[in-house]
Amino acid sequence: MSLTPSASASLQPAKMKKDESFLGKLGGTLVRKKRAKEVSDLHEEGKNAINAPLLPSGTEVHPEDTLLEENAERIMLDPTSRENLKFKDLVKVLIDWINSELEEERIIVKDLEEDCYDGQVLQKLFEKLSGRKLNVAEVTQSEIGQKQKLQTVLEAVNNTLRPHGWTVEWSVDSIHSKNLVAIVYLLVALAMHFQAPIRLPEHVSVQVVVVKKREGILQTAVVTKELTSTTEMMMGRFERDAFDTLLDHAPDKLNVVKTSLITFVNKHLNKLNLEVTELESQFADGVYLILLMGLLEDYFVPLYNFFLTPESFEQKVHNVAFAFELMQDGGLKKPKARPEDVVNLNLKSTLRVLYNLFTNYKNSD
Repeated sequence: MSLTPSASASLQPAKMKKDESFLGKLGGTLVRKKRAKEVSDLHEEGKNAINAPLLPSGTEVHPEDTLLEENAERIMLDPTSRENLKFKDLVKVLIDWINSELEEERIIVKDLEEDCYDGQVLQKLFEKLSGRKLNVAEVTQSEIGQKQKLQTVLEAVNNTLRPHGWTVEWSVDSIHSKNLVAIVYLLVALAMHFQAPIRLPEHVSVQVVVVKKREGILQTAVVTKELTSTTEMMMGRFERDAFDTLLDHAPDKLNVVKTSLITFVNKHLNKLNLEVTELESQFADGVYLILLMGLLEDYFVPLYNFFLTPESFEQKVHNVAFAFELMQDGGLKKPKARPEDVVNLNLKSTLRVLYNLFTNYKNSD
């Protein structure tokens, strides 16, 4: 009986030692695996740091972006630039312009990347602007067919633009891969060359991430791309209008023009006991423009169609845009000025709008 406790006591430590030895080995294995993973993570982090030394924070390099052939490159728009308000404004202006041009074709563009990459919209737009019919298939579903159409369309575009000094910042591959920067470059060039009745936002620049493969290693760089400069520089390729010349070379005559326009608008606005003394400021909220169109066309504009006392920038833009719609309904061409420019007290934009009304209604009572 006395041997039992003794045997039990002697067996228990042996079992504990065995368990401790097993846990020790297990713990050692776990530690080694953890250290190996840390080394692997560190190695991966170091490799990424070498391969992408200039990659901006927030930029994602997708797997397809890394599957590049040797010496090939891919360009991606930096997410911060994509959310830039001036860039988003530029994209909106271009979308509205395309939809206006292709209204008769019943084509509605909502997203430049998704709607322009296959060449269908670009074909219709170029045909409308140039008055030329391109020899391409109307509908192409396959990638090869889409690229063949793009090739034909871009050749026609490049042959039109190159002689006038435009630098080609787009290609079949960049457009078909839905490169938004390349698509915007192309549309801006077309809008400027064919003197589209729109006002593009000035000084719009974006950052792009350029990924290149050199000796099996991905190299990245951030490059700034200027999409638009000043309106004067962009339109400098063409004949500048009378107001450009007037403001630059004959500022003394500007007051004469302003006086004539003030006399014209007051002749009609006085019927509502309204009077204008400052053109650039009093038309900036769009209310006087709307009322003036009603007087010139002899109809009453329902007050629920616009903001009679606009407070926000968006409400003022709504009013001016609505006035532009009334002008087009009256048979006038769409003003080249943007509603935002009028709201921002841009004198030339306001003068262009009012002078357009003056030339069409100067003999109206």
